[in-house]
Amino acid sequence: MQTLRETTVGSTVSVVKLHGEGAVKRRIMDMGLTKGTLVYVRKVAPLGDPVEVTVRGYELSLRKEDASMIEVR
Repeated sequence: MQTLRETTVGSTVSVVKLHGEGAVKRRIMDMGLTKGTLVYVRKVAPLGDPVEVTVRGYELSLRKEDASMIEVR
């Protein structure tokens, strides 16, 4: 299992599954990160937080805790 947090910069991956519960999972889905969505990893901050991605045509910054809940392929 690979998560969005572990994905290398410059990679385009597809969301396989969202882990997490309740409000956190809903917030991630509301940002457009749903099953089957393509995500391009733009850059990662030096300490790994935040992760900048491009999803559905817009740029998004995710905390590493949230990025680790998104399983990708």
